[in-house]
Amino acid sequence: MGLLDDKVAIVTGAGRGIGRGEAIELAREGAAVVVGEVDEAVGEQVVAEIRGAGGSAVLGLGDCSDVDVAERLVGLALEEFGRLDALVNNAGILRDRTLVKMSPDEWDAVVKVHLRGHYAMTHAACGYWKEHGGPGHIVCTASTSGILGNFGQSNYGAAKAGIASFATIVALEMKRSHVTCNAIAPAARTRMTEGAYGEIVRDESDFDFWHPDNVAPFVVFLCSDAASHISGKVFGVQGDAVEIYRPHTSVAVIQNDGRRWEPSQFVDTAQQLFDESGIAPGAENPMTRLRFTMTDRGE
Repeated sequence: MGLLDDKVAIVTGAGRGIGRGEAIELAREGAAVVVGEVDEAVGEQVVAEIRGAGGSAVLGLGDCSDVDVAERLVGLALEEFGRLDALVNNAGILRDRTLVKMSPDEWDAVVKVHLRGHYAMTHAACGYWKEHGGPGHIVCTASTSGILGNFGQSNYGAAKAGIASFATIVALEMKRSHVTCNAIAPAARTRMTEGAYGEIVRDESDFDFWHPDNVAPFVVFLCSDAASHISGKVFGVQGDAVEIYRPHTSVAVIQNDGRRWEPSQFVDTAQQLFDESGIAPGAENPMTRLRFTMTDRGE
């Protein structure tokens, strides 16, 4: 018996890396899987691997940021397997460059795949659940580059920060329909991460901490009815570790005794916010606050 017996799930960007591991693990736990991919060859390989292991899978070809493709993937799940129980929004790309050097196309391409892709697929899936009823489960893919921030990734980070907020809002809007929506900020050794940071050391021990397949088990859990009480949260997932991130929370305040501030007053008083909170006022590298890091990213 698996956590997802008789369930149906869609995974976008499922041909490689984290998405591939998610699709295979979902199938291993009993789900029939729509393998969403733009690359037909690698998508078919994942479908064949799932079927070869005795599972059920079908390829959903196309760009998930296209609303027509998104509707078609949901329709494919219904045509092939009769229902939809879970959606894993995983598809993504990188176009890393500092903001001044970043072209409009590099900005638009990343925001389109990540943020519009999450919108299109979630819109289509939630439309089905609104009409036919839940339960349903959505897992969005954010990133520490979004919820913390990372040099050279203003496009990617902005999209990923938006995805974290998107998951929280969808969770609120779909609560009455018994649909959960959570986000993960995964870290793993993939083509994207090694393209951004260089070669990431492979663990030669029995447990390879940064292997992309390590992300999948927690995603399976979030796609299951066992996680129906969890929604609107952001989790860090890597290796054998699962973290939960606290949303932005006010940690200090200054007030002016019921009077409108004068700009000049902040010259002396703004520092109180930093003194009380312990937050440094200058620009920082927030990635140094990571509990687990794949590479030495410096200051």
